[in-house]
Amino acid sequence: MIGFLGEYEVTLDAKGRFLVPAGLKKQLPEGETNAFVINRGFEKCLTMYPEKSWEPIFSNISKLNDFDPKVREFRRWFLNGAIKMELDSAGRLLIPKNLMDHAGLERDVVLVSAVNKIEIWDKAKYQQFFDQITPEAFSSLAAEVMSTVKPD
Repeated sequence: MIGFLGEYEVTLDAKGRFLVPAGLKKQLPEGETNAFVINRGFEKCLTMYPEKSWEPIFSNISKLNDFDPKVREFRRWFLNGAIKMELDSAGRLLIPKNLMDHAGLERDVVLVSAVNKIEIWDKAKYQQFFDQITPEAFSSLAAEVMSTVKPD
């Protein structure tokens, strides 16, 4: 399983491209550094999956019952805008305009590790996200979420 750590600030050029940081590239499995699927995130951000991380998700979604209206709705929301992109010869990744607009990406962007994917945030929106929660609220959230995890 691919697992990412870290937070990387990058700058979008006029065409909506950014240079994938070396620290992030080093975390990709060997030979898996060129193809990504970029998708809308659950919040006002984007998600960037290495192709190997996207494949099992897409496989699971394709097995869902198409006769269930909730499945169709979920697919529309989740796959809306998803696109496979490859790094160019200079190691840059292009973010399509419709996805940039969705996440409100301007110039300064933060790439944030999220286990098997990278979230792409506008720097100001990312900071606002963290400004909204107190240490006490985060502690309460952590206790609630982590209480369901069983130790190995």
